[in-house]
Amino acid sequence: MFQLYVFDLDGTLVDSRRDLADSANELLGASGVAPLSEEHVGRLVGDGAATLVARVFAARAVPQPDDALARFLAIYDRRLLNHTRPYPGIPEVLSQLGARARLAVLTNKPLASTRRILDALDLSAAFDPAAVLGGDGPLPRKPDPAGLRHLAAAANVALSSTLLIGDSSVDLRTARNAGAALCLARYGFGCWSVRAEDLADSDRTIRDPIELLHL
Repeated sequence: MFQLYVFDLDGTLVDSRRDLADSANELLGASGVAPLSEEHVGRLVGDGAATLVARVFAARAVPQPDDALARFLAIYDRRLLNHTRPYPGIPEVLSQLGARARLAVLTNKPLASTRRILDALDLSAAFDPAAVLGGDGPLPRKPDPAGLRHLAAAANVALSSTLLIGDSSVDLRTARNAGAALCLARYGFGCWSVRAEDLADSDRTIRDPIELLHL
């Protein structure tokens, strides 16, 4: 049994793809650039807002305006919770796992946005505030292992007893770099980035959050 479960946010705890895509496309439209499909934008998510903005302009082969990141953050702040919802079963999973283990969040999304989402969707009670790390803090973003190692140390849990649940290759590399176990959320919109050959025999995979209760 794992003693610490560390969750990615976008594509793992919450389905935020439409709000991210709508925000990216509003930014592109205001810059005179054609929109991208929601699925396409979803494939560009995972390494933080600055990288997402750079990728959406690169996808249209146009230069990124100097103020593009600031404009995107303002747009996304308005759209943050228009359509974003927990994946089915997530509240129940957090309640049951939290009764037997420590829980944490490790995301490359800015911390303020992360807390707003968790609060608005009634998920924040499952996590100690100090156990929620965003991508704009003092520690490097995933796939750097520093954040995951910090969470394990703060919980006084060995990395061998820590499970990182995420939906993308960023999460896979984070777990590998830290020496923690991995559970790939195949229901998430980033799972396309993980090939079958990337997974080890010891890696777990789930197609529904409820499966976490039965690993």
